[in-house]
Amino acid sequence: MNTSKRIRILLADDHAVLRAGLRALLAAQRDFEVVGEAADGAEAVRLTQALRPDVVVMDIGMPGMSGIDATARIKRDLPAAKVLILSMHDDRGYLRQVLRAGASGYVLKKAADTELLAAIRAAARGEVFLDPSLAKALVEEVMEPKTSAGETPALSDREREVLRLIAHGHTNQEVADKLCISVKSVETYKARLTEKLGLKGRAELVRYALHHGLLKDTD
Repeated sequence: MNTSKRIRILLADDHAVLRAGLRALLAAQRDFEVVGEAADGAEAVRLTQALRPDVVVMDIGMPGMSGIDATARIKRDLPAAKVLILSMHDDRGYLRQVLRAGASGYVLKKAADTELLAAIRAAARGEVFLDPSLAKALVEEVMEPKTSAGETPALSDREREVLRLIAHGHTNQEVADKLCISVKSVETYKARLTEKLGLKGRAELVRYALHHGLLKDTD
């Protein structure tokens, strides 16, 4: 990257107030230039194609097309584009998904004031930037052995329990009754599982549970 050239940035977040705050933060940097703003994933894709920014700062959760899907679309159409995910989710499952989609980094919103500037500069140089806390957790996960049941550390104990019961064929109501939670909570856990694991529907959840040994557990 030519250091005399400003880094052209596109902001993509569905919250206008947050975009305004980010714009103000970035505008104070002499080497940054915000060239556009998008309020959803589809608009981020369109503006990236039209404006060709150096770095897209992308929220992970937006209406319509998610930040993960928008990142994958941008990288498919413009492989040289750099996308930096800005997320409120301190979660290794999301981190894996955005890296698979081709993102150049992952920054937590709570640390945006201290980490975002360095992350943008790193992405513009062609480097990958990970929030330090998530990077440490990811290294620890790679180094720690898997359990004998093949369970993945990306899932919480409750998420694994919900997955196991679903895989055993229990309805949402039955899962709720067994775990003493609401049906709405069960639906939320199912949605989180499919999002984290990149799966679609009950059949794929069952196959995943079978592959990772969760069906060996007793009810």
